[in-house]
Amino acid sequence: MAKRRSTQANNNNNNSNNAPEEKIGGWQTDDYIEKLVTIKRTAKVVKGGSRFNFSAIVVVGDGKGRVGYGLGKAKEVPESIRKATEKARKSMMEIPIKDGRTIFHQMIGHYGAGGVILRPAVEGTGIIAGGSMRPIFEALGIRDILAKSTGTSNPHNLIKATFDALKAIRSPREVAAKRDLPLDRFGIA
Repeated sequence: MAKRRSTQANNNNNNSNNAPEEKIGGWQTDDYIEKLVTIKRTAKVVKGGSRFNFSAIVVVGDGKGRVGYGLGKAKEVPESIRKATEKARKSMMEIPIKDGRTIFHQMIGHYGAGGVILRPAVEGTGIIAGGSMRPIFEALGIRDILAKSTGTSNPHNLIKATFDALKAIRSPREVAAKRDLPLDRFGIA
């Protein structure tokens, strides 16, 4: 009995070290920063056993204010990551960034049961964000931000809520142009 337990302990240790699909990672290709947010395995029970599919969420950004996300589903992990990366590159959008490091103003975003609160931060604060929001800010090129997720911790809803908040951010130049006001009223020379 003791021998069997030690063998199971060794197998568990080996499995925990060889579980790359659970880790959050990132890589950089041709001027784009690609971050893997999550990988999920789904099982469909059929007559002969179970069939497994994988879904991956990837965030792609250029580190200069453009970012997008994508969901890919396939029977293999690399294929699902590839599909998610393609969708993320197609869905990239421009987000205004203040001084190349933070956002212009506080914003709240919602999607489903997920909500996020984004606040600009002073220089040197870093990215204070949890869960699925951190890869978005890293790929976007934001270095200082305070973010809080409210409601669900589901990565799908958190990413969509974060993008909902980011889409609503406006720079002072955009607001001044829309309202036909001079820029000096917004503190811009």
